[in-house]
Amino acid sequence: MTLFSKIIAGEIPCYKIAENDLFLAFLDVFPLREGHVLVVPKIEVDKLFDLPENYLSSMLVFAAPIAKAIENTFPCKRCGISVIGLEVPHAHMHLIPINTSNDLNFAQPGKQKASDEHLRSVQEQILANL
Repeated sequence: MTLFSKIIAGEIPCYKIAENDLFLAFLDVFPLREGHVLVVPKIEVDKLFDLPENYLSSMLVFAAPIAKAIENTFPCKRCGISVIGLEVPHAHMHLIPINTSNDLNFAQPGKQKASDEHLRSVQEQILANL
């Protein structure tokens, strides 16, 4: 089981933003930027483009209102999308408020675990705009 499968199964807690039958969206506890959300399919598939077609076609539709809520919550030019998939072998998408393309640079130093209090605050802010 991947880390994400354990989160989906409820074995590891998360700061849930949205959920349906196919996907779970939750805050990244090591955010690149405040408001960094992960969108994860509920089936364990390593690579995004190996997902079944119905997942691929539904993932952006599921993510769209979350991206709009992020844009309405944090000062940014837009909500960026990144699909890297190297850190956890479970397909996923990053939704991150950005002002420059460098805001999506995962090689930047300084990515630290956010406090539970801060993550709860960010979760409440995004949910209020969802």
